[in-house]
Amino acid sequence: MSNLLQNYARFDLEFVKGEGATLFSKDGREFIDFASGIGVVSLGHGNLEFGKAISEQVGKLVHVSNLYQNSLQEKLASEISKLAGFPLYSFFANSGAEANEGAIKIARKYGKGERFEIISLKDSFHGRTLGSLSATGQEFLQTDFKPMLEGFKYVEKISEIAEAVSENTVAVMIELIRGEGGVEALRKEEVLELAKFLKSRDILLIVDEVQSGVFRTGKFLASNHFGIEPDIITLAKGIGNGFPIGVVATKLENGFSAGDHGSTFGGNYLATSSALKTLEILQREEKKVLENIELFSKELEKSFGKERLTGLGLMRGVKLDSDVLEFVKRCHSQNLLTLKSGNNTLRFLPPLLISEKEIKSGFEKIKNCLKG
Repeated sequence: MSNLLQNYARFDLEFVKGEGATLFSKDGREFIDFASGIGVVSLGHGNLEFGKAISEQVGKLVHVSNLYQNSLQEKLASEISKLAGFPLYSFFANSGAEANEGAIKIARKYGKGERFEIISLKDSFHGRTLGSLSATGQEFLQTDFKPMLEGFKYVEKISEIAEAVSENTVAVMIELIRGEGGVEALRKEEVLELAKFLKSRDILLIVDEVQSGVFRTGKFLASNHFGIEPDIITLAKGIGNGFPIGVVATKLENGFSAGDHGSTFGGNYLATSSALKTLEILQREEKKVLENIELFSKELEKSFGKERLTGLGLMRGVKLDSDVLEFVKRCHSQNLLTLKSGNNTLRFLPPLLISEKEIKSGFEKIKNCLKG
């Protein structure tokens, strides 16, 4: 009997070691990892440079709380602003859901108690805490936990947002690529039009880049592809290469004041050093990331055809006619890890530094899966 709460429908797989985009299971099999811990392990498994950096930090200092100055937080916040390409002010949390909670609070504060409503898209996913779940436009995820927080409204399409805006609206929260909603990317023209409209109405644009950020699309932010500068951006997943860290980055210099928000563990020395080393390596290996995006895209097109593909960079989806979960299990039988998204989308989130050999090996396994 397990003493774990059974909130995960786990596959019967356990891993004991990893190297790059290869995982070694407890029963001795080698798996090609096209999932990277759901878009988390950006550098791949067992990265020695990353391991050395965080080991050295553990030997110095792990945590003293946010009662004191932390120059690593200052350095990381500066790096995020530099990579984004426009001024941003950051708060550090422990996860994407927490980052989105922070974004919601910044928006509500901006509304000064007069405007509080936040509009998001159906099929969106912003987290499982009560606030972030209230922003998530998927009713089946909310059912057992109702009532949700007041002040959230959902629309089907980005083109419907303007009509949904009311005198109470303070922010719009979107994913440029819906990770759990079929890996569908929004249209650039519609995003630009939305950003312009919101600015004219003094409504904040929050972009959830928990999954799409940190070079996952080839640029630091998916927002960079779309040519926008959101008022608030949230990051997590790939920024810590597996160490828990979430980021709320905002253009609002006074988005939070002392006492507005906090986190005991958020942005401690180990978290910030993990993120700084991850960003350092990814910047140095940017050419490799772009080469991997090109190769991975070519292999996807060869295997599935261009018309079935969704997403950008190394955040990709394939629309299947068959049951996606069954296909994921078929991949397991070929020693390949893939993911499910939406009702009929196979999702790929490989490590950004996956090797050419691992990409080709993974797609050989895909061919075997397609044969049935």
